[in-house]
Amino acid sequence: MQNKFYSSFDLERFPETASPEGDYRSAFQIERDRIIFSYPFRRLQSKTQVFQSGEYDFYRTRLTHSIEVAKVGRSICEYLLARSDLLNEQFHIDADLTEAICLAHDLGHPPFGHIGERKLNQLMSAHGGFEGNAQTLRILTELIYERPGRTKGIAPTRAFLDGVMKYKATQSDWIQQTGQAPAHHFIYDEQAQWRDAIFDGQTPPDALNSPQALNQFKSIECQIMDWADDTAYSLHDIVDGIHARYISVGSLTEWAGKQTLDATQSQLVETLCQKIKSNGYEPYFGSRVGTFVHACTLRPRAGFLSERTHRHAFDLVIDPAVKAESALYKSIALDLIFKSTQLQQIEFKGGYILDQLFTALCEHCAHPESKGLNLLPASVQALLEHENDAAGRYRRLCDYTAGLTDGLAVRTYKRLFDADFGSIAEIQ
Repeated sequence: MQNKFYSSFDLERFPETASPEGDYRSAFQIERDRIIFSYPFRRLQSKTQVFQSGEYDFYRTRLTHSIEVAKVGRSICEYLLARSDLLNEQFHIDADLTEAICLAHDLGHPPFGHIGERKLNQLMSAHGGFEGNAQTLRILTELIYERPGRTKGIAPTRAFLDGVMKYKATQSDWIQQTGQAPAHHFIYDEQAQWRDAIFDGQTPPDALNSPQALNQFKSIECQIMDWADDTAYSLHDIVDGIHARYISVGSLTEWAGKQTLDATQSQLVETLCQKIKSNGYEPYFGSRVGTFVHACTLRPRAGFLSERTHRHAFDLVIDPAVKAESALYKSIALDLIFKSTQLQQIEFKGGYILDQLFTALCEHCAHPESKGLNLLPASVQALLEHENDAAGRYRRLCDYTAGLTDGLAVRTYKRLFDADFGSIAEIQ
């Protein structure tokens, strides 16, 4: 049964690529499967979500987080189809497309969580910067299937490309407005071509001329992914924080005493304390996922691209009370987990490791005329040798560093800087 929500405009691929002959899957199902079976997706199992991967076996990693986001995103699509008068079986938001976008949304995140992203942006400040969402886009369009003689990237549809491009302002857009490079929320300058592909060469109206406005211009699937991501980490970071004993009745009560909370917020904190006391916090937060899904409704939108695609003809509207609940949990997680001395120390260490690794790679590998040590895998070295300018070589070194898992980053650091670590046999 044809879904009239999507047209040939949404299904156009970059570069144009024919679907496998006789394939029973839709274009969006193919994209979802390509993500699931990819190497960058598997690497997420050993990348930090909140606590370093491998520290305990029940903490979420980037992989389990991405799977949870995908499930929430799919549930939102199914809920909207069942409850919204604006959708029906012949006209609805594709759950496979949304799931693919959700599965892919963290592919570009480096090791050691957000400190890794901040550190690489700092180290790449003179060479285009680093941003996790921009790196996701680079992986999907340039790196994921990069082999000599093969098409690079997964040849994404316009709908998928638009869905994963959470931010559309380039680094230069921000510099032009503010006079300095942004700390986050940008794509690389060379990725403006993908933004142009999404817009099909159309010039955005004046209302979208600022970086802030461009970053708010999201397809309905991207909006669903964004709320699914918020749902997953605002609820599940609390659960992991309680497991790890960063959040307790005592710490939560002390935190609440320092805040100015309204009656609703105070009741949510009290409920959380009760659930911790009764050891019922995990099923409680599991049930809140459904509440966050049911908080979604659709609102028609008219504006740029709305006449070309239904993906830009709707906004996702979230119940303000549920949105406020999510914001409260984020504040608790920020103050009691992310700003804790223990996690700040671990973040400092992760940033230091990436700083030392990237600096060593740049010293020995960034300049083709240098006779530095051979520190890179042969496949990465081969790609580096095909780059004709410094910006390209630094970007390749950043790709390699960002692609490391937490454990591999630590082991590589030890090989380079720990005199007692490694041996000939271990390296081979």
